[in-house]
Amino acid sequence: MANFNRVILAGNLTRDPELSYTPNDVAVCKFGMAINRRWRDRDGNQKEEVCYVDLTAFGRQGETINQYMKKGNPILAEGRLHFARWTDKEGQNRSKLDVTVENFTFLGTAAGGPARGPSEPVAQAGAPPAAEGVPPSDDPDIPF
Repeated sequence: MANFNRVILAGNLTRDPELSYTPNDVAVCKFGMAINRRWRDRDGNQKEEVCYVDLTAFGRQGETINQYMKKGNPILAEGRLHFARWTDKEGQNRSKLDVTVENFTFLGTAAGGPARGPSEPVAQAGAPPAAEGVPPSDDPDIPF
């Protein structure tokens, strides 16, 4: 049986990113995201629900997110689900499902937030590699 674990989310940060480092000096950035869903019910009333998701980015990606993002900023994140289990201080078994970020793109600024200057890069980490053995084309007629 084939397995597939991929998540793509676009939303706003619910809190400022928290950056820490492992004993091996690997950056770990934890942040939360809110994803809104709006629809109309049978009676035509506008409905909305919010899904809150915790995310973790490692290495340079985590440092970049921590440097440029703050609560309220929009981001597109792609990654995989991670299920963690542990025992808390009271001896209770706990578990949590979160997203480990593998790629991300800054989507712009939140309403009322400061705009990025032209010298500040928009990061897109983990861009897919070019097809092996196929050189990039400069042909303007190719639509991609």
